[in-house]
Amino acid sequence: MRLFSNAKRPVHLGPYPLERLPRADTAPATGTASLPPVQDSALAPSIAPYKQLFASLRDGEIAPLADPLTDDPVERANNLKAGIYFLDADQAGVGPVPDKAWIGSPLPGHCTAIVILVAHPPEPAAGEPGQEDLRQAAADIAALRAAEIAVITAGYVRQIGFAARAHVDGACDVDLLALALTCGLVTVEDGKPVAPHVGNGFQLAAVTTGFEAAHDRPLGPTAMATSRGASAFFGIGGTRPGWKRLDGRHRPLHLGRYPMEKIARRETPTTHISEHVPRMPKRASFFTRALHGDLGVKPKAERARFAIKTPSSFSYTPLIRAMVPLQTGETAQSQSPGSDNAAANADAMKALAHALGGDMIGICTIPDYAWYSHHDDGSEIAPYHRNAIVILIDQGFETMEGASGDDWISGAQSMRAYMRGAEIAGVIADHIRRKGWAARSHTNFDSDLLHIPLVLQAGLGELSRIGELVLNPFVGPRFKSVVVSTDMPLRPDKPIDFGLQDFCEKCNKCARECPCSAIPFGPKTMFNGYEIWKPDAEKCARYRVTNQKGSACGRCMKTCPFNAEGLMTERLALWASIRFPGLRGPLARLDDRLRRGAINPVKKWWFDLELVDGRAVAPKAGTNARSLDFSRKIDAENQKIAHYPFETAPPPGSTEPHPPDRKDGLRRAAEAAKPPGEE
Repeated sequence: MRLFSNAKRPVHLGPYPLERLPRADTAPATGTASLPPVQDSALAPSIAPYKQLFASLRDGEIAPLADPLTDDPVERANNLKAGIYFLDADQAGVGPVPDKAWIGSPLPGHCTAIVILVAHPPEPAAGEPGQEDLRQAAADIAALRAAEIAVITAGYVRQIGFAARAHVDGACDVDLLALALTCGLVTVEDGKPVAPHVGNGFQLAAVTTGFEAAHDRPLGPTAMATSRGASAFFGIGGTRPGWKRLDGRHRPLHLGRYPMEKIARRETPTTHISEHVPRMPKRASFFTRALHGDLGVKPKAERARFAIKTPSSFSYTPLIRAMVPLQTGETAQSQSPGSDNAAANADAMKALAHALGGDMIGICTIPDYAWYSHHDDGSEIAPYHRNAIVILIDQGFETMEGASGDDWISGAQSMRAYMRGAEIAGVIADHIRRKGWAARSHTNFDSDLLHIPLVLQAGLGELSRIGELVLNPFVGPRFKSVVVSTDMPLRPDKPIDFGLQDFCEKCNKCARECPCSAIPFGPKTMFNGYEIWKPDAEKCARYRVTNQKGSACGRCMKTCPFNAEGLMTERLALWASIRFPGLRGPLARLDDRLRRGAINPVKKWWFDLELVDGRAVAPKAGTNARSLDFSRKIDAENQKIAHYPFETAPPPGSTEPHPPDRKDGLRRAAEAAKPPGEE
């Protein structure tokens, strides 16, 4: 929660006011200063495989030079830093690579250093949940995140046509501290390296490259004193406040930054779910159907690249694919003493997930219908774990503000969250297995579970008008999920109720703004045994896969009134909506009057580039730059929505095209049953 909006703050400036710090012409001497060491911890064996994997991807092939690409060194530097902040780095700087900074022979042509600083995550206080798992693990977690960001940044630079290599903990060809001093991220105080606004708890990584960009200057001698001023403490100008109470950092780690415990709980979800919900094969997903030609030739051709057809989004894929084999593994033969306490385990796993970068975490018992029935090859899936740890990854408010929701950054927003989720869940699953309990992570790339029912059951949101998407009270629909299934005893959370069913009845904004009219204006119906505002999955998938003026689509997330920045005023509006139901309609209309969901050009930081035949080019079709459409008529009776329930799905494992019968789908939607009590 913050007092001041960052709406006027460009993304490349980052969360801290580094631009206000005094600068010098020369960097301070390193002396005997060195970075905080990465220590052994209970978590280290689970982190190590991911650090090794990232290190193996730090270099690679260079794509043909992007055309067009700015020659302005300032624009280049701003693009690089904004991309790093998009990946949740705490600080980023660009500078030269002095000869003395090389360890061994310099890399030819590598004249620019991009330095990434990641602060240590908070550790549980004595006696708090997770202390045993996280003791001395902060530096290792920060080093893991810094490595991830550096590898992705290097991959992006290579995709736009320049040599680039990441330098990370355990695989480094440069003196990281020397580079951080040179580009003004770090100074030396009392013989120790310190970073303004962060202190001495941080880890570094870097990218060296031939991509020339404007350099940041070293910090001046009074930089640390300046960083401790009142404006930084309160977050004036939209920066991250130094006052921990405003930023949620005062809370016990297992609770996270968001006060989910203050949202009302109930025994069952606010969505009616019958006892007869069928299990679905993976082949039934419309994205899978597009891959097999069910939607036609063009969607089939575009399916493999629709979300990764930009240099930014493509740079995430090597990590995502490489992490798949780590989703499973051997379970230790003996169980750790005390690891059979369900309540203690639940709190400890939440603390661990938050420390690794999860934004919100819930736990539930896995209902039978949440398991897919069949694999892609048609083989059956027998449910194999009882409990689920559900983790939400925020897709990033700032970048969402600068976008239309269906332009060239949309795919990268999804891929970033999927990549981060796979990393977090993989480490947690491995840690649980080492404690002697079976566990598996379920990611966007390889999952045996449907995530939406689990997000709902784990108390992380309510089902929304968007349809097949749960909405959270603090970040709205702006998240992706990842799941760890396990046999470890875990205390489940209860579903929540913050009045969303009534709010969505009164607000049609996502349906109005949907570019393919896939979200229904009308009431909820029953579908496959549960109550839902059922979207037209065929329309949605077809548009997202074939969007020619962008990469994928997330416009419903962009324009939802619950897509919040995290301001105190927004928390007050949420409280009013929960406490006074009569205000929900006026609050939805106020959201439009304030033009929330419109594009904020200050937040546009990415280059509009499309990968075509391995080369980044200006998109031939242009770029979606939609404003809010207040003129569109909300007409539920004449809206064409099709339903494709369980019995219309292609046979499990089928590789032949099975085109959907749209005429039959329209009929099924028109005849869909109303939820119980509304007949």
